[in-house]
Amino acid sequence: MDGPPRVMSTQHPDNAVPPFFADGEVVADDDEIQEAYYAYTHLGCDEQMWDFEGKEGDEYAVKKLLSRYGDSFLAAPLGADRRLTIRGPNPDVEESEAKVLLEILESIPRSYDAAATFYGEHDHETVAPIHEVIVPMVTDAGQLDAVHDYYTDLVVGQADHVVGDRTVADWVGEFRPERIAVIPLIEDRESMLRADEIVRSYLAGRDVDEQRVFLARSDPALNYGSLSADLINRVALARLADLERELDTTIYPILGAGSAPFRGHLTPETAGDVVAAFPSVETYTAQSAFKYDYPLETVREGVATLRDAERGEPHAIDRERALAVVDRVAAAYSEQVSRVAPLVNRVAEFVPDRRARKLHVGLFGYSRDVEGDTLPRAITYTATLYSVGFPPSIMGLSGLTDDDVAFLEDAFPRFFDVLQAALAYYNPRSLEVVDVPESEVEAALELVSADRNETHREATDAVIDALDREDGDAVESAVVRAARERQFLG
Repeated sequence: MDGPPRVMSTQHPDNAVPPFFADGEVVADDDEIQEAYYAYTHLGCDEQMWDFEGKEGDEYAVKKLLSRYGDSFLAAPLGADRRLTIRGPNPDVEESEAKVLLEILESIPRSYDAAATFYGEHDHETVAPIHEVIVPMVTDAGQLDAVHDYYTDLVVGQADHVVGDRTVADWVGEFRPERIAVIPLIEDRESMLRADEIVRSYLAGRDVDEQRVFLARSDPALNYGSLSADLINRVALARLADLERELDTTIYPILGAGSAPFRGHLTPETAGDVVAAFPSVETYTAQSAFKYDYPLETVREGVATLRDAERGEPHAIDRERALAVVDRVAAAYSEQVSRVAPLVNRVAEFVPDRRARKLHVGLFGYSRDVEGDTLPRAITYTATLYSVGFPPSIMGLSGLTDDDVAFLEDAFPRFFDVLQAALAYYNPRSLEVVDVPESEVEAALELVSADRNETHREATDAVIDALDREDGDAVESAVVRAARERQFLG
C-alpha cells in the first residue's frame, strides 16, 4: 500500500437496515469478524477500525481473520494491504474503562505472534497486523505520549525483565512490533482548533516520517451544530496543512463523517462531493449506513470514488471569519438544544440498537445550557429528531446574519447542498412536539428550496401520532420505516 488507507470501515451503528450476515437486528461478536472481511473483500475498504471504545471488542480478531479467511490474507496481507486499526478508551475521560486500554496494548504482540505463525507456515513475510492505536477525545499531547510510552516501556520493555533465571523474552518470546503509531481522535472545538499544536507537541523529539490525525464530525455537530462542525474541520485541516509545511513530517488527516447530513453527509452517492469539499483528507470513514443502506454496487462505487481520488490541498478559508460564524451558530444551537432535549430523551428509547455497545461518556457538554440534561450519543440523537421530521441540521442557523450567508456562498457552498438534502425530511408537524420557535425554523427553511419526501413525512406523522397516544410499539415501527426511507438511522 502506498501511503495510509483511503477508506476506513467503521463500526458506527448508524444503519437503518441490519447487514445480511448479522444474526438478528444487532451486530455483535463474530458478526464483526465477518464484517471486516466483507469490508475488505467485497466493498474495497482498505482499513477496518476495531473498536473497543464504548463497546466490547474481540482481542482475538487477527487470529480469527487469518484462520477463517487465510487465502484472502495471503493475497493481501493484514497490516500491509489491509489495515486493522484499534480504537481504545481514553483513560483520562473514561476512567471506568481505563484498564481496557492496557489490555488492548498488551494484546498487540499476541496478534503479531498469530500472524507470524500463519505467515511463517506459508513462507510469507510477517507484517505487524496491528501497529496503530486510535485514542479518542484527545485534548493534549500527553495523552498520546502515555499510550506510546506505555507500549514501548512496559509492553515491549518487559522482554528484558528477569523472572527466575531468565528474561521474559527467553520465557515467552520477543514482543513485536517494537513500536506503534498513536493516532489522536480529536472531538471538541477547542482541541480541534489546537490539533496542530497537539500534534506538534507530540512529534517533538520523535523521528517520525508521517502522522495520522483523526478529526471528528459527529461530536462537534452534537455540541455546536452541523454547520459549525464543518467549519471547525475546515479550519483544523488548514492548520494541519500549515504544520505539515513547517515540519519534515507528512500529516495524514482522517475525517469521521457519517451518512446523515447532520453528521457529515458522506454516503456512497455523495462521496465525490465530500472529497471535493475536504480534499486534504487522506482517510474517509465508511460507517454502517454507508455500507448497508445502499445497493452493493452503489457502495462499491462510493468506496472506489474515495480510494481513487487524488489528495489535494485544503481550500483556503478566512479562518477568523469562519470561526465568527461558528460562534453565532453554536450560540443559537445551544439555546435550541435545551428545547429539544425532552423530546430527544422521550423518543430515544424507541430507536433500535444496531450494534452491541456500552454507555459512551462522550463530549456532549451542555450542562450550562440545558441545566444538566443528559442526551444520547450522536447517532441516537440524530435519529430521534429525524424520526419526528425535524432534521437537526436546521438547528443553530437562526444565528446566521445576511453577511454570514454571503460568506458561506463563497467559502463553503456545500453547506447549502447538505441543508437541502436534510430538508427533504422536514415535517412541519414536528413543531407539535419540538419546542423550537417557528420563526427560528423559518430562518433555516428560507436558505434553500427543497422537495419534501412524502413517504418519510407519512412515517414521521405516524411517529408523532403514536407519541400522542403513547403507543410505543407504533412509535418504534414508524421510526424504523422513516430510517429505511432516508437510508440512515441517525
